[in-house]
This record gives sequence, structure tokens and C-alpha cells, in this order.
Amino acid sequence: MKRDLNILLIEDDTIMGESLMERFELEDFQAQWAHSGAEGRKWLARGGFGLVLSDLHLPDMGGDALFREAAANSPALPPWLFITGYGAVDQAVELLKLGAADYLTKPFDLDALVAKLRLYALAAPPAHAVVDPGLGISPALRRIEAQLPQLATQARTVLITGESGVGKEVVARAFHRLAPEGDNAPFIAVNCGAFPEGLLEAELFGHEKGAFTGAVRTRKGVFEQADGGTLFLDEIGDMPLSMQVKLLRVIQERRVTRVGGDKSIPVNLHLLSASHQDLKKLVTQGRFREDLYYRLNVIQIQIPPLRQRREDILWLARRFLAEVAPDKRFGDEAEQALLTHDWPGNVRELRHAVERGSILTPGLKVGILALFDGETDSDSDSNESLPLSDFVAQSERRYILKILDNYAGHLGRTAEALGISRKNLWEKMKKLGLSRNEGDAQ
Repeated sequence: MKRDLNILLIEDDTIMGESLMERFELEDFQAQWAHSGAEGRKWLARGGFGLVLSDLHLPDMGGDALFREAAANSPALPPWLFITGYGAVDQAVELLKLGAADYLTKPFDLDALVAKLRLYALAAPPAHAVVDPGLGISPALRRIEAQLPQLATQARTVLITGESGVGKEVVARAFHRLAPEGDNAPFIAVNCGAFPEGLLEAELFGHEKGAFTGAVRTRKGVFEQADGGTLFLDEIGDMPLSMQVKLLRVIQERRVTRVGGDKSIPVNLHLLSASHQDLKKLVTQGRFREDLYYRLNVIQIQIPPLRQRREDILWLARRFLAEVAPDKRFGDEAEQALLTHDWPGNVRELRHAVERGSILTPGLKVGILALFDGETDSDSDSNESLPLSDFVAQSERRYILKILDNYAGHLGRTAEALGISRKNLWEKMKKLGLSRNEGDAQ
């Protein structure tokens, strides 16, 4: 029986096209092969496709031009994946910003492609449905997305690492949605650093009635609550050593015993844990058990900080703004400020800045001052070790942004307020990464 996913392949390379079509047949995917952009246009007009897989470079027209044309003619397209060479990755990333679902860089792994297609088949989006573009558009986040379908079906224990605020729980929830049990099964998240040691044991493993003062009834712990689904243990590095021993036994045996009880209860779940700390360093310091570390670190997903995946900044900011204030937009200077900020708080800080900006903006255009009102990078602990020159540059950048915002981006008035020439202001802006188009300067 054919899988519920009808693929339109647009590929002029005969060897590549034949290889893909043979693999689609083996996987029981329905597929139609268009050998050129013009042929692809005809098939798109007929409709009925659940996914488009197109080469970026076609003999008669660019795959990007075909995509833009199709998007202009239809407000809702099927997921559109591009095949591209390494040298055209920047072009592919731009297309992701316009709504393309993903891209593959030649040479690519056919198994990885099939894993992606199975995900779309599992989701079974109808033709012309709008599909959420996922976790991000940066290559790093796209790689994580590509791994998740296979991990969700095969891995039982996964460690997610990254700085505070990078989106570890977002990745955990995406993993859960892709697992065979999916949204029909429970997803339980608990912060291991939010409970005193005595309460953490009862939170994890549950307790029997009368086990301690205040235990007026029997209560299941999060392991039992997540049975059949996914348990996400956040900030696992904050767990006391005495609790680490008990957690290790539960992971090994997949059984829990409630506080005050003597019955061993089996649990079957995906165990995801996360930490912003370097667990290996904690092991060397004697603050984290080495045996537990290796039990948790069967598969590790590392999420880079936002400053290392700047392609995601505007993509995320625009999504957040659309959620909280769909009628508002960022000004050009605000978008430039978003891109150049280092985001020590990562995605969490970005979301808060967007929410604050939407609230403090009376009109429809969100400006710099609204986004960063009352905030200074010097308040962050991360600046305690900055070289003096970097600190001065950051302070200068913040102040210029503030005055620019006060004068609606007017360079002449901004320079006058700062007591410098317009030429000097222009040079400082270029040095600080705040350069504007010449036509905007006044």
C-alpha cells in the first residue's frame, strides 16, 4: 500500500532522478518526476502533491524562481525541500526565510532524506497545507531536526545540552511529538533544581499515603505519570548526589519504588535529560556521578547558543511578534539591533525582548528603544570578564542605538545630539555593525 505522501520531484540530473525514484518506490512513496522547471510548473498546476523536492539549479529556470512563482500563485504550498550544492547554501537559507521547508546539500545521505519523508508521511499533511517550518532555519537547527525522527523512534535515553534559554525543552517536545506514541502519550517535564532534596525524591518516584508529614494520599511520581510517553528532566546537573544514586538505579532497572512503599513498579518511557552545565566537568569536580553521566549520555543533542546561529534571530523574532502582536512589524533599525545583539539569554531573552517591545510600542512599528528598554548588557554576568575595549564598544553601540531611535533614524540629528560629525557617526556605525543603506541617511 502506498504511503499517504505524494511527492513531486523536480530534477534534471538523470542519474540523481533515477536513484531517487527507485528509492521512493522501495519506500512505497507515490512520486512524479519532472525533468525541468517548466514541467514542474505543469504538475504543480494540477495539484495534489504533499511535498515538493526540487533541485535549486534547473536547465530552464532556477528552482528558487519556480518556488517564488508557486508561492505567489498559491498562499498555501506543500512542504518544499531544495537540493543544492555546498556553494549555494546561503541562497537556500534565504529560501527557508521565505517559507521553504528544508534543504539538502549534495552529496546527501538517502537514508536521512527518507527519514524526513517518513516524518511528512506520518504527519500526513493534506496537499497545499501550510507546515510549521520547525525549530529554526540555521544549518545547526536543521541538522537537529533531521536527526529527530530517527532518534524518536529508536532512542530511549537522550541528553540535551546547551546554554540556558537555547530551547532544550522545545527540542524535547519535538522529540516527543515524533515518537511512535506521539501526542497520544504523556509528556512530563520537571526541573530538578526547583525542589529541595527531600521533596525531589517524592516528585520523581511518588509517595504512599502517610510516608511523611503532609502525605495525606498516595501520589504517583513523574516517572509513573510519564509511563508510555516521555519524561524530561531539566537541569539534571543540579540534582544532589544522593538522588543521583537512586536515579541511576531507576534508569538501569526501569522500575520505581514510591517513598514509603515497598512495591517495585515498572515504567516504560523515553527519558530525556538536559543541563546548561558541563556535566563532564561536574564529574571531574566530584559533583556528578560518572556512571550516571554515561547512562544519560547515550545520545547527546547539543544546541548552539543563538549568537552562533544568527540566521535564526529574525526568523524567531518575527514568529514571536506574530504570536503576541500580529498587526505590528519591526523597524529596520530594530531588526539590525536584533541581529547584532549577542543574546546571552538566548531564545528566552529574545522572546522577552519581543514581548516587551510589542507592549511598549504604541504604533505598528516596533523600535529599538522598545525592544531594549531598561536593559544593558553590562547587567549581565557574562560581561564581568570582557576586555575593556569590548565593554566600551558595547556601551557605545547601545547609546548610539538609543539616540538613533530617539530621532527616528535621522543621521544628521543623531550626530548633532551626540556632538560628532555625521561622517564620524557613519564610521562608528559601520565599525559597530550598525551601517544603514546610503538612501536612508539624512
